[in-house]
Amino acid sequence: MKKTIGIILALSLLSGCAPEIGSKEWCASIKEKPKADWTIKEGKEFASNCIF
Repeated sequence: MKKTIGIILALSLLSGCAPEIGSKEWCASIKEKPKADWTIKEGKEFASNCIF
């Protein structure tokens, strides 16, 4: 029982990880997201890390 709970906890923690801001994966995920849904911070980070 404890092993099962541990596995479920580990999987939930690993599945919740998002790519690091400014990484190629993050830039790709932001490009797919509609611009209307971007936050101000996402817009600034996208401009500084993915465009320039």
